[in-house]
Amino acid sequence: MAVKEEKSLIPVPLVIALVVSAVLAGAGYYVFTHQGGGSATELTPEAKAYTRNLKLGEVEMKAHASYLGQEVVEITGKIGNAGDRELRQVDLNCVFYDPYGQVVLRERVSIVRQKTGGLKPAETRTFRLPFDTIPASWNKQMPQLVIAGIVF
Repeated sequence: MAVKEEKSLIPVPLVIALVVSAVLAGAGYYVFTHQGGGSATELTPEAKAYTRNLKLGEVEMKAHASYLGQEVVEITGKIGNAGDRELRQVDLNCVFYDPYGQVVLRERVSIVRQKTGGLKPAETRTFRLPFDTIPASWNKQMPQLVIAGIVF
């Protein structure tokens, strides 16, 4: 009895190309959304020294339901530049913890961007950070906000 061989209707190279494209698109989306818009900057020694001139204030956290019924946690506040340099970008690491002090989410976000005018010396600007992917194990406390990058 001979085994009947079936032919695939979709060419194997096409399937491989689609899978590779999907993986690359997913990786690109992850980097873009978790690195402050794809322009991640490290905190250079010069930038690290300048962080003493940046003041976060009036920081508040509230939660509400989105139109899809999903819980959205929103952090709002102000950032002030008490230094003498104009800043094109400022990134924060927002670190969420569980009740045991373990990190459940670390997300890097930009609170100052070039396209919105940067942050001039002696200027204060408001920011709004919505989060809708915080794990259920989060302790419901204000996350740790740490300056992670500055672009002059």
